[in-house]
Amino acid sequence: MHKPTVLVTAYAVNPYKGSEDGMGWNMILQIARFQKVIAITRQNNQPAIDRYLKENSVRQIENIKFEYFDTPYYTRFWKRGGRGALLYFYLWQYAVSRWIQKQNWEFDIVHNLNFHNDWTPSFLWRLNKPFVWGPIGHHPQIPYVFLKKYGLGQVMREGIRWAAKRFFWNFDPFLQRTKNKAQHIFAMNSQVGKVLNLPDSKVTILPSVASERVEHYERYPGKSFNVLSIGRFVALKGFDISIRSFAAFYHTLSEEDRKEATLTIVGKGPAEPMLRSLVEQLNILEAVNIISWIERNQLKLIYQGADVFLFPSHEGAGMVVSEALSYGLPVLCFDNCGPGEFINKTCGLAIPYQDYETNVNFFKQDLLRLFHDRDLLKRLSSGALRQHRNRFTWDLKGDIFHTVYQSILSETSSNIQNENDKEYHIYTSSK
Repeated sequence: MHKPTVLVTAYAVNPYKGSEDGMGWNMILQIARFQKVIAITRQNNQPAIDRYLKENSVRQIENIKFEYFDTPYYTRFWKRGGRGALLYFYLWQYAVSRWIQKQNWEFDIVHNLNFHNDWTPSFLWRLNKPFVWGPIGHHPQIPYVFLKKYGLGQVMREGIRWAAKRFFWNFDPFLQRTKNKAQHIFAMNSQVGKVLNLPDSKVTILPSVASERVEHYERYPGKSFNVLSIGRFVALKGFDISIRSFAAFYHTLSEEDRKEATLTIVGKGPAEPMLRSLVEQLNILEAVNIISWIERNQLKLIYQGADVFLFPSHEGAGMVVSEALSYGLPVLCFDNCGPGEFINKTCGLAIPYQDYETNVNFFKQDLLRLFHDRDLLKRLSSGALRQHRNRFTWDLKGDIFHTVYQSILSETSSNIQNENDKEYHIYTSSK
């Protein structure tokens, strides 16, 4: 049986990492379950991919051809790590489409897979093949009342970032072209379609986050109450709210109950000194453990030792939410277009945005509720496992990609047949 070939561009791919890089790797594998894949990524991703393929057996690899591309050094010497990444991504997108045009490859569909943002265009439509875009993401603006806690510099940087986004949304002709040319668009959350003014008919909401199932894992809440937060130490993630909410919860407990309550925070980032200082100010040093970022395989034990996942992030995604659900951790988060859309009442508690102190108190009350009601904690834990199984496995992403590709190819084939019929009719009528 003939397998169609999908040409995928994925700026970030690394089988050893999580977040954007891990998503790129896993989604390529999922596409390769049903289709052949030409996967194009940056040259600096090749060592990790080669090493992983040498050390591991990957069943889908026979369907994947990896290709590596970067622009000449003189066009990217200014890029350093994350600095300038989005600007270079724009340039890379344009250049890779021109480079592909020079290759002698045959493929049926083109798919711009990541970075996951809604303001940078793709140029794959220039290849004159059915074009799929996404999952593309949208981070809502961090409310000022939360952002100001990180200082004036952060407020100014966020303002500049949003001014740039609005410019591209409103004035970038290539972004408009990308939207119009895409035959199907995957959106990470409900806000993408609204921000880009997309017709519902060409959009599928598909969170890019997912994780492997943890087989036969079921939680049995005991006397201890371990709260877990994971992510980068930046304003977007809201770790100051995690710390303040836990402190308010902790100081409400009796001295005996405090012995059972802990907060573990795993991550690194520029806000770390501020967060450590906050822990000290709030007098919870004995109950809080801040762990610098560790290898992903070491996170397993940390997830297994937790009871609740506290994630007051303002983002429109959150890979760690999927992971927490896979370990049966109820999720406490904001009722927003990110984590708030990833959970429901069977697996977590989401609170609406209010003023800062009110939200801290809401999270505190939720922690107290779960600490004292272990039956509720157990029900939400079981619900978390179900939610992961129903929405956040990698195989589910692969199934949805395959369904959309088949629909596009079927529609394309039908259009070609109609055109041929029309030409035949014109030809026979003229004879």
